[in-house]
Amino acid sequence: MELGYLALVLHAHLPYVHHPEFPDFLEEDWLYEAITETYIPLLRVFENLTNQGVKFRITISLSPPLLSMFKDSLLQQRYLGKIEKLIDLAEREVERTRWLPQFH
Repeated sequence: MELGYLALVLHAHLPYVHHPEFPDFLEEDWLYEAITETYIPLLRVFENLTNQGVKFRITISLSPPLLSMFKDSLLQQRYLGKIEKLIDLAEREVERTRWLPQFH
């Protein structure tokens, strides 16, 4: 069987949004959502492929603004705070809907 080739090139960019003067800035949520809903799941897929012995190659280009936001310690702390709030909300929703079978 002949092997085919596929070039998978991903480009990741977000506009630079960082406002340390505000404790909670709406546009920073774009970064937190991208990390949670895109970048972490992608890393998990790559890890699973590797664990399964699947040979793959991928190119990912990350824009300078995105890399700058990734390495910013304040944004890292704020991201962890957002995740803690999401976990708390999820736990409260499980409790709130415990007796509603359509949710479980």
